[in-house]
Amino acid sequence: MKQFFTLFILSLFLSTNAQDVAILKYNGGGDWYSNPTAIPNLVAFANTNIKTNISKNPQTISVASEDIFNFPMLFMTGHGNIFFSDEDSENLKNYLISGGFLHISDNYGLDKFIRKEMQKVFPKLEFKEIPSNHPIYNQTYKFPNGMPKIHEHDKKAAQGFGIFYEGRMVVFYDYETDLSDGWEDEIIHNNPKIVREKALKMGANIIEFTFKN
Repeated sequence: MKQFFTLFILSLFLSTNAQDVAILKYNGGGDWYSNPTAIPNLVAFANTNIKTNISKNPQTISVASEDIFNFPMLFMTGHGNIFFSDEDSENLKNYLISGGFLHISDNYGLDKFIRKEMQKVFPKLEFKEIPSNHPIYNQTYKFPNGMPKIHEHDKKAAQGFGIFYEGRMVVFYDYETDLSDGWEDEIIHNNPKIVREKALKMGANIIEFTFKN
């Protein structure tokens, strides 16, 4: 019965909010609210350059809320601790397997927490590195070398990871690059224009990939 309900909710948003996104609020003390200008800037870029029609003021939705089913795509970021309760994990899993998509951007320090908490959501699934020939790197904008490097953390290569459910990528996770820093207002991180453009183009690719799949 619950699976039927989630599928019904998903079919509803596909006809009403098919091109809206939301920011995911989570428990644990981590700063889910970091990079406040990132998503509005990415949305503006996508609406202008890949002709999406996303609301310019993305909503913030708690991970346990049924309201996540109103959005085909969720964004999540932060630096620190994340905690998913059983209710959170079940709700997020139902959302993802019903057609939703989650983009996680490591704002530095997120990795050890997000990997542990996503195991609660999908105990039998693991993050897999996404190869450079994957469609997510080859939408309107081409990234022949895969994930672009935006922000230096530990002098490691930038990577993109995915979680796949029944062959469909339901989670995309950017690591050691911090895409969302590159989406923020220029004055915040003083990233060069070319770096910000790379970040915004990769973000637009993620949105385009999500809406096509």
